[in-house]
Amino acid sequence: MLKNKIYKYFFTEIFKSFITILFALSAIAWTVRAVNFLDLVVENGHSISTYLFFSFLNITNIMTKFIPLSFLLALALSIIKFEKQNELIALWSMGLNKIKVANLFFLISFLFLLIQLCFATFITPSSLNKSRELVRQSDFDSISSIIKVNDFSDSFKNITFFVEKKNMNNEMENIFIRDESGTFKNIVADKNEASNTTILAKKGYINNKKLILIDGIIQSENKDGELNDVNFKKTELSISLLKPRTITAPKMQETSTITLFKCIIQKSDKILNCPKQDMKKDVVSTIARRVGMPIYIPLVALICSFLLIGNKEKRNKVLRRYFYMSLAFIMLVLGELLVRYSGFSRLHTISYFLLPIILMPFFYILLWRKITFEKR
Repeated sequence: MLKNKIYKYFFTEIFKSFITILFALSAIAWTVRAVNFLDLVVENGHSISTYLFFSFLNITNIMTKFIPLSFLLALALSIIKFEKQNELIALWSMGLNKIKVANLFFLISFLFLLIQLCFATFITPSSLNKSRELVRQSDFDSISSIIKVNDFSDSFKNITFFVEKKNMNNEMENIFIRDESGTFKNIVADKNEASNTTILAKKGYINNKKLILIDGIIQSENKDGELNDVNFKKTELSISLLKPRTITAPKMQETSTITLFKCIIQKSDKILNCPKQDMKKDVVSTIARRVGMPIYIPLVALICSFLLIGNKEKRNKVLRRYFYMSLAFIMLVLGELLVRYSGFSRLHTISYFLLPIILMPFFYILLWRKITFEKR
């Protein structure tokens, strides 16, 4: 009964430290990334609500990457705290075996393994895919914020804007629009033949998601290279027809894990994000990162368990802490490096998955021998 309370206390302290560290690291990284996402508003003209929701959906991706490091810091700092508060000395005096505590840390690590596995394989890809879908389906909040004065703006696909100046009423003057996508070909007479359209206007303003142009000319070029000019006093262009240059197709990291497994098994280029060339390289690397990286968490738990072994000399104790924490961190870095090469060949993939599996028994036996030798 007493041991169960002790184990529960250990788990609670480690979990609280883990949540605190994970939140702190994710908050810092998310803040930096959210600043980069401001281009959605400034450069691409999306609304503030779209920007906030898009940034929020990217939090899971950041959290997934910080879970192993947060567990390492939480476990190591918790052990150091227990030692400083003489809680471990009291437990050893009561006859609690150190190897049993190490076994507890090892078992706890599997819970965090499942947490990261759940985030990496299901939650994060789904969240990132929703963020991409949000950008794809959202409307532009203000085209005027995209178009800069005296600057050729190519924020829209195959369409170039140029505005000489803007007056006090936020009206644009001396407007140039070059349409090579056929988006505005419906405003010319021979719209079925028009390939390129150039629009010049003295003034223009935005009203109800429409660009109102005043006093201008529309010059269109048909397939035969003939030019047709149409003068107008006032015309309207729908902003909803404009397509941003923002990548709207799902990336590999936004594709579901089930789809990626189908991509490898079926080897079909009809499946989303299954390229014909170098298909295995990218897909296998993505799957290895999602499924393989959590396996390194129990290895980190075993390495941190070496901190339970006592040392009377203060200097050696501090060095030992740094050594084992650094060793655990190196294992995580090594995992990140190996996963980048996991898709190059079958040997690289097998090596990435086998490394933590082979090292875990090695470190466990070494830990058991050190604890046994310490008793003697």
